[in-house]
Amino acid sequence: MLGETDLNECFDPNADRLQEECGVFGVLGHEDASALTALGLHALQHRGQEAAGIVTYDNDQFRAERHLGLVGDHFSNAETMARLTGMAAIGHVRYSTSGETILRNVQPLFAELEGGGISICHNGHFTNAMTLRRQLIQDGAICQSTSDSEVVLQLLARSREKKIVDRFVEAISKMEGAYALVALTRKKLIGARDPFGIRPLVLGDLNGAPVLASETCALDIIGATFIREIENGEVIVCTPGGIESFFPFGKRPARPDIFEYIYFSRPDSILGGRSVYDVRKEFGRQLAREAPVEADVVVPVPDSGVPAALGYSQEAGIPFELGIIRNHYVGRTFIEPTQAIRTLGVKLKHSANRSQIEGKRVVLIDDSLVRGTTSVKIVQMIRDAGASEVHFRLSSPPIRYSDYYGIDTPVREKLLAAKYNLEEMRNYIGADTLAFLSVDGVYRAMGHEGRDKANPQFTDHCFTGDYPTPLTDLSEEQEFTQTPRLVEVS
Repeated sequence: MLGETDLNECFDPNADRLQEECGVFGVLGHEDASALTALGLHALQHRGQEAAGIVTYDNDQFRAERHLGLVGDHFSNAETMARLTGMAAIGHVRYSTSGETILRNVQPLFAELEGGGISICHNGHFTNAMTLRRQLIQDGAICQSTSDSEVVLQLLARSREKKIVDRFVEAISKMEGAYALVALTRKKLIGARDPFGIRPLVLGDLNGAPVLASETCALDIIGATFIREIENGEVIVCTPGGIESFFPFGKRPARPDIFEYIYFSRPDSILGGRSVYDVRKEFGRQLAREAPVEADVVVPVPDSGVPAALGYSQEAGIPFELGIIRNHYVGRTFIEPTQAIRTLGVKLKHSANRSQIEGKRVVLIDDSLVRGTTSVKIVQMIRDAGASEVHFRLSSPPIRYSDYYGIDTPVREKLLAAKYNLEEMRNYIGADTLAFLSVDGVYRAMGHEGRDKANPQFTDHCFTGDYPTPLTDLSEEQEFTQTPRLVEVS
């Protein structure tokens, strides 16, 4: 039985999804740098919808525009773009996993250092940021935000290295966790990827101008050529004279986050040399091999379940139909809901296509299962539309562990798979059958024989509890006590 909190989550169409991380973009040496960055951020909007920011440099000063809301809410404005002059720019779209969503936390952040200004933004999460922040404040640092990105700026400021790149390397060498980081100085565009390559970062070229972005879809939108992925542990430095690359932390096997393939990356992106769309279809095919069922129609939960449902349909020989129609214009509702209205909340985002469901045995495909509250409503919606059977299939394994690398998963106690076994989950959701893709099935779909337990090929901690980096902030189990913080109201 759903309680009051669960009903509120059902009413919020975004509450029962894994929330995206962030997206980064940068370009050097192009007369339309700010406009290109705005377009790149549009392509990366799926990675963060709470805030967006752009910083440019015009050979005289850095210029910044940082706003709450979507990219198009602010960076389609001619007056705003006119203020962002210069031939170098970096930008960021944000989903907050560290620090509140207030203007002073919106990236890119900026600081004046001894050798000049630097602006910085990152995707991911530093798992020792609070520990370092506490030490910095005890040593006299003054922090202007609650974003863990500011820790990098503080470390940059304290470095005694003469060259900005050496300062940069010294700063990130102290950071743990997952990150794709982009920085802009007066002369350089710098990119870095964490030693495991958990978060993605790619390099492109637009008529001789180097471009850094979280995903290849951001290169496509501006017509840039994809050059290569930034490697795990790599620092890349772009200047008007060319591009330098080095590995200050040595080399180790990469472990990119498997959830980039399952959910976070846009399906038209290329990641690790693979089409994200094709990988998701293969997840569906593998799921059909592992969890077959007699049925009349395969129905995806749009939009994230569509590629896997196509793969399942093709492998199983069961027709694919759009049995659920998604409303793409739904945000958080402005309606003050009553108890009765809350129960209808899922229909704000999804509605059943009765003509494709009534009287049929339905295989319902989604990419993942988090709290399960929305899945309950979708299964019931399919039954109400006349389905004779509902078989729920997930194209990823059960999510049993929280994420600490930039994905906003609920605390473990709220993850359905952490609380219940398979039969209990099936009963909670109300499906006739329930099945997940196995962990080894994920790896087989990625072209491996299975998961190498000694040296896993991917970061898969949400399924296995195997975290590749230290979780310093978590292990200290201390609350960082702060004096009352400034609350911005505009």
